[in-house]
Amino acid sequence: MDIRELAHHLGLSIGTVSRALNDRKDVSPATRQRVVEAARAFGYIPNQSGRTLRSGRTGTVGFMLTLEHDSAIHGDPFFMALLEGLQNGLGEHDLDLVVLLARKGEDGLTFLRRHVSRRTVDGWVLSGTQHDDPRIAFLLDQAIPFVALGRTDTARDYAWIDLDFEGVVSEAMALLIGAGHRRIGLVAPPATINNSHIVVQRYRDALAQAGIGFDPALVHHGETDESDGEATASELMALADRPTALLLMGETAPVGAYRALRRLGLEPGRDVAVIGLRDNPACRALSPDLTCFSLELGDLGLALAQALVAMLPGHQRVDDPPVQTLWKMALRLGQSHLTRGQAPIPIA
Repeated sequence: MDIRELAHHLGLSIGTVSRALNDRKDVSPATRQRVVEAARAFGYIPNQSGRTLRSGRTGTVGFMLTLEHDSAIHGDPFFMALLEGLQNGLGEHDLDLVVLLARKGEDGLTFLRRHVSRRTVDGWVLSGTQHDDPRIAFLLDQAIPFVALGRTDTARDYAWIDLDFEGVVSEAMALLIGAGHRRIGLVAPPATINNSHIVVQRYRDALAQAGIGFDPALVHHGETDESDGEATASELMALADRPTALLLMGETAPVGAYRALRRLGLEPGRDVAVIGLRDNPACRALSPDLTCFSLELGDLGLALAQALVAMLPGHQRVDDPPVQTLWKMALRLGQSHLTRGQAPIPIA
C-alpha cells in the first residue's frame, strides 16, 4: 500500500496522512493515532526517495571500510562485532547503517568525494585513519557530520574514538622487560596508518626508560595479518641476535607467528615470549593461551553511534565539544609470555 491508497482508505488527504506520519503538530492527536495504526495494520512503508527529496536527509549513516589493511578480507572479525554495536546505537534514533567499501587501491578522498556529491548518507564513520588523512579536512570543510575510529596527525578539532594503543604497548613492554627481555621484536601496521606511529614511539619510549637501545632491525611494518605474522616471525628469528620476545600489533598475526616459530623448532611461551593485540576468535584456539588485550566491541560501536548522532541535525548541541576518547583495553594474561629473557636457543 502506498500513501495514496492509505489516504483513500482513511478518507483523508495525502498531505494530512504525510503530516501525521511525520508527527507534525498541525495534526490532531486522534487523527495521528488513526493514521499510524492504519499504516501499521496495512504494512505501509514510506518512500525513502521521496522523503529524502523533501527533507534533504537519507536516514542513513555510512561506515567507510577499506580492504587495504587489517580488515575482513584478511579474516579479521573486528568489524563485524563493531558494526553490530554501531547499528544498535543508530537504531535507537531510527537511523540505518550502510557499509561502503572503497575499491582496493582507490584513493580514500576520491571515494569520499564521490559519495558526498551523491548525498549517499547523512553522516560518516571513518576507519583506517592515516597519519596524514585528507578525508578529515574534507569533511570538516564541508561541515559534514562524522566521527573517526582512530586519530590522525592533524591539529584541527574533530570527533574521534581510538583504541588506547599507548596503554597497550606500555603494559606489554613492561611485562616483557620486567621478565628480563632485552631483544623484543615488534610487528606494527604500515607506516601510513596513524596508530603505527603511536605504537613505534611508545615501544621506543619503553626501551629508553629501561636503558635498552633501539634496534630498527627488530621493528617490522606490514599488514599484521596471519600471513604477515608468519613471514615476519621467520625473518626476525633469522637475525644473528634474534629476539627472545615478540609483540604483535595485529588481529591475526599471532596465528602466523605461532606457526613460524614451531616450524623453526621453537615453542611460544617457552623459547619465545609472545604477546598479541586482541582476544579475538582467530587466536582463541592457540596453545599456549595467548597473552593479549580485550575490549567489548559492541560497546565501542555504540559509543561511535552516540558520538555521531550528537552531531546530526535535530540532535546536535552546539556548545558540546567533539568527542575525543581513548578506548581502554584490558590485559588478558595467558601463558604465551611466560618465558624469561635469556640467550637465544640456537635454531637447528
